[in-house]
Amino acid sequence: MLEPGTSVRFVKGIGPRLAELLAAKSIHNVDDLLHYLPFRYEDRVNPRGISELRAGEMATVIAEVRNSGLFHTRRMPIFQMTAGQGRSRLKSIWFNAAYLRDKFKPGQMIALYGKVEQDQYSGELQLVQPQFEIIGDPDGSIDAAEQKAAASLEVGRIVPIYESAGQGRLTPRWFRRMIRTALDNLPQDLPDPIPAITRQRLSLIHPREAMWKVHWPDPGESFADLQASRTPAHVRLIFEELFFLELGLELKRREQKAQTGIEFKLDDLAREAIKKILPFHPTTAQKLVLKEIASDMGQPSPMRRLLQGDVGSGKTIVAFEAAIIAMENGYQVALMAPTEILAQQHYFSARRILESAGYRIVLLTGSLEDNRKREIRRHIAQGNAQLVIGTHALIEQAVEFASLGLVIVDEQHRFGVLQRFKLMKKSADERAGTAAPGGPAERRSAVSAEPDVLVMTATPIPRTLALTLYGDLDVSVIDEMPPGRTPIITRRVSDDRSIEVWDFVRNQVAAGQQAYVVYPLIEENEETELKAAIKMYKELNNRVFPDLRVGLLHGRLDSDLKEQTMRLFQKGEIDVLVATTVIEVGVDVANATVMVIEHAERFGLSQLHQLRGRIGRGAGKSYCVLMTGGKISEVGERRLDAMVRTNDGFQIAELDLELRGPGEFFGTRQTGLPSFQVANLIRDRQLLEAAKREAAAVLDGPNQEISKAEIDRALRHMRARWQRTYGLVEVG
Repeated sequence: MLEPGTSVRFVKGIGPRLAELLAAKSIHNVDDLLHYLPFRYEDRVNPRGISELRAGEMATVIAEVRNSGLFHTRRMPIFQMTAGQGRSRLKSIWFNAAYLRDKFKPGQMIALYGKVEQDQYSGELQLVQPQFEIIGDPDGSIDAAEQKAAASLEVGRIVPIYESAGQGRLTPRWFRRMIRTALDNLPQDLPDPIPAITRQRLSLIHPREAMWKVHWPDPGESFADLQASRTPAHVRLIFEELFFLELGLELKRREQKAQTGIEFKLDDLAREAIKKILPFHPTTAQKLVLKEIASDMGQPSPMRRLLQGDVGSGKTIVAFEAAIIAMENGYQVALMAPTEILAQQHYFSARRILESAGYRIVLLTGSLEDNRKREIRRHIAQGNAQLVIGTHALIEQAVEFASLGLVIVDEQHRFGVLQRFKLMKKSADERAGTAAPGGPAERRSAVSAEPDVLVMTATPIPRTLALTLYGDLDVSVIDEMPPGRTPIITRRVSDDRSIEVWDFVRNQVAAGQQAYVVYPLIEENEETELKAAIKMYKELNNRVFPDLRVGLLHGRLDSDLKEQTMRLFQKGEIDVLVATTVIEVGVDVANATVMVIEHAERFGLSQLHQLRGRIGRGAGKSYCVLMTGGKISEVGERRLDAMVRTNDGFQIAELDLELRGPGEFFGTRQTGLPSFQVANLIRDRQLLEAAKREAAAVLDGPNQEISKAEIDRALRHMRARWQRTYGLVEVG
């Protein structure tokens, strides 16, 4: 018998060589194989007759290969295969498919799936680029017993269709046979690690039954539920995956609360210091969020908080207020940003707001000269620098803090979880056993104290998803914009109206305003039609706006030139700034009221929203112009429509999640968000909420509903799953 943890190499028909191919798909053991779910299903209970087909529909047809051949046209080779049922015939064609030349033999039984179209010349129905599967071979190359067994899995039932693997060697048919073999050899009494009360509340079926039915649905199963992953079998497997993820995250949260932190005091001195630096009256949302942060910082356990807020909502000033609390308690603060431009922006803002109050601020980035870096690192290690702002350079081994009390991470989705963890561990107190200098003794933490962590993001994420993505963080949201901000007017125009756009920019500059013009590339790429920033800078500077002051900013400029350009723009000495997406986050110029984005259809939705957030930062009316060129995809149209329709970052984020999926939206590899086997964070949001609720209930036990034995079994399964699936994180 096989167990879920058995290596796939021991499944009959696999062996060591095929196990290596499966490993590339993250399939290492029987449990991984059984969680390799079909990406769709075909109804082969009653396959369609060729004579019943209608143009425009998706159809599955099982027929016999009659003939095939490769035809060369002026543009490309076309492979054509004709299959038949009795006297009825159906042509299938594939473009650029010379590789199919030896694939089909007359007499083979074949299953075809694709869209039925009408040939514009002959008027006959045909399938264009259909998926296919050979299910019966006339020449005996598949032995009779194997062919009969395969046919029982492939005809007369709802058939699972899997993605191929191993460069096509592991076909959907192969996966069906191997998964069926593994299921046949699983123990009948497979233990259920989910507590009985949870199974009862959610009407969850047994795991073995779920495994069978997700791969081999009953003939009467709803086809719509199968395609939507909403059968009882799918729900069971999805919930199980989310439940054990949430159980691990909840355990981490609770363990974290038990750690020793720094018990910061928010006394009259700190309150007065905060009041002094505020450049404006804070919004109600900012006050509420600061109260949550200050309350956390006053606890004996370390703060782990996510601060969400739309672009321009005032997150940075709240972060500086938190920094003051730490510095007034005699501790250092580290602020890590993902780019040098953003780090420099924070540095300039911090100096403008905090330096006059006597706080010592330094900037540490990778591009600084070695001598300068060494000098800054010495100030940090000696405790002379109170607020240290920088990029990834902050987590280099050579950087040591005298008394790190607060870590602020901006735009967390651009960092890995481990990078944040590295910075948290930078306190020299923990290694050297020194007390925090510069403050009363009672304000200093124990040697083992962890610094507080505040993570900021301007990428709004629905709360439940945020609690999964940032599983160890509590969430605060600034859902209110500072007073005096006017909504940004967004319009889309085709680039054949560029003269009108440039006239509009000229008029705005004449009225005393400034403008950004953003391009997706730095230099011309011969394979695309995109206008490069450097080329268009020359065009705008020399021909379109010869009488205006035009600047250029992109990622490949050296840091001094970047800083000089930004300073000139902030001082109003540049009228039009031509830039790439380096200005996407953090750049703050109140007088800039126009944003022109060329080739807007090529940008992601969140990226467009972030770029638009660079304007509308003052009281003046602001305009975002989305210029488009060429054919726009359906997804591109939806992105542009959303930008014109709303300025609400949460609405934008919801649609972006829907369009891109969670993996690409969050940048799974960067954030540490696990790659799910069966769950989808958007589609399965309700199950995610249920999983979070049930995980907390388990850890609140034992009680009348749940026994200690059930809790122990669930935790053992969770730890094994985390170690096997999520790897990086120790839990419990």
